[in-house]
Amino acid sequence: MDWCKFLKFGEDNVRHWGERSGLKEFVLDRRPRMGSTARRIKNSAMGDMREVRSVYECWARKGVFRVCTGGVFFLLLIVALLPTTTGATGVDKRIWGAGASKLSGLIIPGFASTRLRAWAMLDCPYSPLDFSPLDPVWIDVRKVLSVLNCWLKCMMLDPETQEDHPECKSRPDTGLSAITELDPGYITEFGIEADAIVAVPYDWRLSGPMLEKRDLYFHKLKIAFETARKLKGGPSIVFAHSLGNNVFRYFLEWLKMEVAPKSYIRWLDDHVHSYFAVGAPLLGAAETLKGLLTGLTFGLPIAEGTARQMGNSFGSSLWMLPISPHCHADPKRCQKFLNGESPKHYVCDAEQQSSNHSGWPVDVVTIETPAPPSGVPGISSAYPEVPVQEESATAVVQCGVSSQKSYSAQELADGTFLREISELDPTLNVTLHHLYKYYLEDPVLNPLTPWERPPIKNVYCMYGIDLKTEVSYTFAPTAKPYPENWQITDIVYETEGGAMSTRSGAKVEGTYRQASGDLTVPYHSLSYCKNWLGPRVNISRTPQRAHDGLDVQEEFEVEHEKGQDISFNMNRDGRVKYITFFEDGTSRPGKKTAVWELDKVDHRNILRSPVFLRELWLETVHSYHPYAKKSFVSKAKREPLRDEDCYWDYGRARCGFPERCEYRYVFGDVHLGQSCRLRASTDDDRITTYL
Repeated sequence: MDWCKFLKFGEDNVRHWGERSGLKEFVLDRRPRMGSTARRIKNSAMGDMREVRSVYECWARKGVFRVCTGGVFFLLLIVALLPTTTGATGVDKRIWGAGASKLSGLIIPGFASTRLRAWAMLDCPYSPLDFSPLDPVWIDVRKVLSVLNCWLKCMMLDPETQEDHPECKSRPDTGLSAITELDPGYITEFGIEADAIVAVPYDWRLSGPMLEKRDLYFHKLKIAFETARKLKGGPSIVFAHSLGNNVFRYFLEWLKMEVAPKSYIRWLDDHVHSYFAVGAPLLGAAETLKGLLTGLTFGLPIAEGTARQMGNSFGSSLWMLPISPHCHADPKRCQKFLNGESPKHYVCDAEQQSSNHSGWPVDVVTIETPAPPSGVPGISSAYPEVPVQEESATAVVQCGVSSQKSYSAQELADGTFLREISELDPTLNVTLHHLYKYYLEDPVLNPLTPWERPPIKNVYCMYGIDLKTEVSYTFAPTAKPYPENWQITDIVYETEGGAMSTRSGAKVEGTYRQASGDLTVPYHSLSYCKNWLGPRVNISRTPQRAHDGLDVQEEFEVEHEKGQDISFNMNRDGRVKYITFFEDGTSRPGKKTAVWELDKVDHRNILRSPVFLRELWLETVHSYHPYAKKSFVSKAKREPLRDEDCYWDYGRARCGFPERCEYRYVFGDVHLGQSCRLRASTDDDRITTYL
């Protein structure tokens, strides 16, 4: 039926249409979600809403009220700006701007965040749990517990060739489920349609060159961008988390070899609108060394030695190796490769020579080789022989004093550490082979170099801070065989406020920072993206929860010298969690750069943080709003936009922000704050508050 032919406009005619349609329950309901005003029709008699939607579209064209049939939204792992149904978010279509519906979103997940499936039959003896094609491998805890050896055959790669085990092979799953199965619930939480999202999962066990050689991953990623543009008519938004940022960086370098040099920037402008780097380990993470020598179990019920054996078979195990910010790739690298020459692996600046720890707070790793007490027979064979200086050898043997040697980040990246340690542990020769073949001598990119700002219009870098994070380890050999032949004897942590401590209680001498990391990646590695900001930066610090603007602190045009942290003077209340914004919208014409630091948000859970999602959504809406006047979202206030933003004000014995929130108990609420929810109606669109 063509409802537009007979509909007149006004609420009386709306009711008239409802009666003619046979609706038992007909309600015009103003949706408050996300601060927008939208109306919907509740039809309890009709399950099919297609005719209702046609009426929506008719009324929307005539301007009777606002609907969200073209609403656009961000969420958690997604930066997808795509049309959704009216019942999904309740976002007014007009707040997004004319070009918003042309955008698509691509998600590049982090390490171990893509589900792997079996692509072959594997009969596991003495167990009914076999592997069949398309069975989940990463992660199926039942099979880890019951048929561990079979599971390892499907997970491990050949250390030399990076090929699959002869009896089993695994490949990354495809589509959105490849990501959401490992982090369930976030896609449906906001009602986003599945076809509004483009997920680009990958085999996180492989290095960059092998991703392209085996899976043609970067060719497929380029096609995904081009297909999204053809379907939507506009550029995409890239959302990368953790190792996904390293993968995207490799893609940008690989792309230079696929498109003409004069077309490279134009291709990026046409296909990538914004890049959101979340928890990016730009200078690596110390945990890489922990996995290399003792193993990371990822919380699985397996031994650390088993985890080490599995992880060291992956070519990607070195992708987040700690690196120095002062050593870059040879600027004539590509030309030398084309000429058949061997370029230098690194070109270091003067600061590398003057810095004590290659730009890190401390030396990343220390190897401790204990000397056996004299007179104890048989114990010397338990430890490998370590070359020591002749004048100190006597003292070591007589007193049993440990021999220690520390390695800086640059000595890790250039292979010095692996070359020397492989004399004590020959199994690490394979890892040294990976380092040269897939990293230092890769003609596309040496990933173990600091990253300059990508040539994309809008770049946002966000991460959590002020959590206890490991930045250095001391390892010592054990009397056990591989893979349990190393143990951790001490750990250096950076803690809240940038202070450092050790597990043993020993004093730490190093370079202190303004804050600590996000529980996984150290602060100086996360915050390296501040170097992407220009010489003058606007800084804002606001409480994370909804606020009226009284606690907002701002400093404008703060001077920033590249390579140095930004100095500013703002207060902190120990009882309040803040989010600090560093924004630059002027130094590069037509481009914006921003850095967000979220207090007490860890590396993985930043994807679940309501505060992070709120700011992400607001920034995206602001980018396309036709009336936006500022480069970035205003920080003056933050009203509740979701039920989770409402809270109980114990001082006033009511819900905070009473004009936006009300007390509404729902069965299952266990405290007063849970019962504070957004009011059932709002009077106007709140997005204009942030323009």
